Amino acid sequence: MRHVAPLGADAPPGDFAEGRVLRHLHRLAVDIPGRQEGSPGLEAAAQYINGELEGLAARAGPEYRIEVEETLVSGSFSMMFLRHRVTLGYRNHKNIVMRISSNVSEDGDPSLLVNGHFDSPLGSPGAADCGSCVASMLELSRLIIDSGWVPPRPVIFLFNGAEELFLLGSHGFIKAHAWNSSIGAFINIEASGSGGTDLVCQSGPGSWPSRVYAQSAKYPMANSVAQDMFGIIPGDTDYRIFAEDITNIPGLDIIFVLGGYFYHTSYDTLENLFPGSIQARGENLFHLVKAFTNSMSLKDNETSNKAAKDGIEDSRAVFFDYLTWFMVFYSRDVSLILHSLPITIFFLAPLFLKFPNITLMAWSISLLDLIRGMLLHAFGVILAIFIPAGAAALRLLFTKNAMNWFAHPYLAFLMFVPASLVGLLLPRSIWGLSEQTHFWGSFGLYSVITMAYTLAGLSGGFLTFFISMSMLLGRFISSIIKRQWNQQSPKLLVVYVVPMIPCLLYCIYYGGFLIQFLIEKMGMMGSLPKPYGFFVPDIIVGAAVGLVVGWCFGPLAPIATRWLSQTSILQGLLQITVVALAISSQLFPYSTGAPKRVVLQHTYVTDANEVVDSNYGFSVVDANSLEFLFNNAPEAAKWLKDNSELSFEEKYRSDRSSWVALYPVPFLFSGSLKFQAQTDEIRKHYHNFPQLHVQKTWSNNGQRRVHLNLSLGSLSEIWTAVLNVTGPLSNWSFADNMLPAPQTVSGGPPSYICRLSGKSNVDWSFWLEANSSESLRIDVAVLDQYLVDSTKKLKSLFPSWADLTAFTTFFSTYYL
Repeated sequence: MRHVAPLGADAPPGDFAEGRVLRHLHRLAVDIPGRQEGSPGLEAAAQYINGELEGLAARAGPEYRIEVEETLVSGSFSMMFLRHRVTLGYRNHKNIVMRISSNVSEDGDPSLLVNGHFDSPLGSPGAADCGSCVASMLELSRLIIDSGWVPPRPVIFLFNGAEELFLLGSHGFIKAHAWNSSIGAFINIEASGSGGTDLVCQSGPGSWPSRVYAQSAKYPMANSVAQDMFGIIPGDTDYRIFAEDITNIPGLDIIFVLGGYFYHTSYDTLENLFPGSIQARGENLFHLVKAFTNSMSLKDNETSNKAAKDGIEDSRAVFFDYLTWFMVFYSRDVSLILHSLPITIFFLAPLFLKFPNITLMAWSISLLDLIRGMLLHAFGVILAIFIPAGAAALRLLFTKNAMNWFAHPYLAFLMFVPASLVGLLLPRSIWGLSEQTHFWGSFGLYSVITMAYTLAGLSGGFLTFFISMSMLLGRFISSIIKRQWNQQSPKLLVVYVVPMIPCLLYCIYYGGFLIQFLIEKMGMMGSLPKPYGFFVPDIIVGAAVGLVVGWCFGPLAPIATRWLSQTSILQGLLQITVVALAISSQLFPYSTGAPKRVVLQHTYVTDANEVVDSNYGFSVVDANSLEFLFNNAPEAAKWLKDNSELSFEEKYRSDRSSWVALYPVPFLFSGSLKFQAQTDEIRKHYHNFPQLHVQKTWSNNGQRRVHLNLSLGSLSEIWTAVLNVTGPLSNWSFADNMLPAPQTVSGGPPSYICRLSGKSNVDWSFWLEANSSESLRIDVAVLDQYLVDSTKKLKSLFPSWADLTAFTTFFSTYYL
């Protein structure tokens, strides 16, 4: 976003200014120490936001109707997260809501919702995620009032205070707030990185929201294929509450997606935001708010839900931005026609090639020849993917560190692009193909992929459609003028490439973005068990680079291979690969600009308000194991060795059940370790620990209902309390008395897991029902953000490239 000039805090009041956003953000992410649930900073942030909104309401002109509400939301529901079922119970989470409308508007008028969350994840200042979102919303609401523009339909700003706890703030709003029935569309703004492309990652139901975006965004950044890929990345947004799980309101999910190195880390600071990104986001949002509120398609919630369901077949509209300059948008129906053109041309090509000698036999022979070319080109693309993936795996056999490219993204291109080119060029150099057969074969491959994407109902076919039609244009122009030159002249390559430049630029833009995004996310995608898990990230990145080379260079291969498939060139590319692989092995995978995520849990096992055990648990979420961490963090390793026995033996391994306080995030962990810790230090801060008490028991015809009371003791910085219930559970009082499908943790018995969050000064009361006399087992894990001095000391001993998310868990077990 370097072409976007951020405006300062002194910019005219009629402009959106990044400088003013940063002023809000400094208050939210610097002056306030942390905005996590359970910390004083969350309430301080709420007071600041409320004060700013009240100030705007006080100075708004008489043509505006401004309403500001501070609400507390409570509820319970079940959801799937990270492909695991979890039940959530919450109480008294704070939302701040502002509605801006004209002085003649009515409460039931269809409205637009703009949503962002002001809570931050554990251990993070949350400057980007999502301080940047709520600060932008404050500036946007100011801009609406100070610019003098009166929205024709109401605009509701939801500053929700509990997104990081699994979308609770948005759930509470959409289930209970009086304004929810008027909402006809929404814009959810999020951050999965520190800036860069503010990408429309999800859109729908229906194609209306993406059409509005395409028509109005000043700096369009949208790609319909992002929705096909969204579920691959660990995490979720409030979009699913508004558009999928609870209601079917049409809307957009707009997310900062680059700078993912800092996402959910202590490095998500004001200094690491990308200049210009907030400016582009704000100007886009202002245009979008105007477009949505002026749209005749904006209806109330009930009508909008019905329209979304009726038009669900159009939900796979195809859209993409071209270098953020402009948007291309076409409907599902149009895509069926357009994306059918390449495959139609491929099957008609033999007729043109054999004209005027057109017979069924001639057409069949020619088509088989083109299919042979298609298969060989496909084989080349497959080699372009597998050779760098194999090179990545081979490198790891001779080095101790995986992901050396993580802090050095250029290494991924240096190592894998030459290897990919070798794979792409190899088939023609071995088997030999005529230029004509190679061209039409590669054209056919991209045509088949385009059609396959379209028939599968996905939206990624636009890329191969763009490639195939650009190839056809280049072929057509070069065939017209090739008679004037020698057929072997390199000028033909230039003539062929020039018409394809727009396509090649887009392929590089999109491919480069995809690789950078993938590299950044590999630091949080989870660790898989050894020995195979060690190889997975490198293989994935190598294969992804090969895929990108396949669509960037593949269209040029039919013409360029004539000059590039020489043995000397192939040998040179292999030599570059070998040198790059050797260089990469000497570079360290992490830095403060690309930190390694580490989780540190100090667990106190309690029984009847007594501490019976204490241990430090460590885990990581990428391919470099804890052994790598401690080998490169000698001070921390020495400290642990002095206080317990530092060992990587099996007996020191901890399974996922010991991490239940973070459920279901521990399914991203493997190879976790635990070491003994002191038990008495916590008594200096907390005198009473969480305890579960039986209030009463009711029995009838083999059914038992046990009424329970969970006291959270004197804990004061609670993030969440988790109940893990095993045994003959037949019902409970959570989620409208609906028992979800059981889950399995670390190969144990079926479990029913409920996360509780909210104010900790009041006990939780609930009941469990069993259908037999067999005991119910309840594990209670309460996550508190307070750290004793020894844990703080241990955390400080790790190097700066290791970002530790540290917390305290109080664990107890009960049999009923």
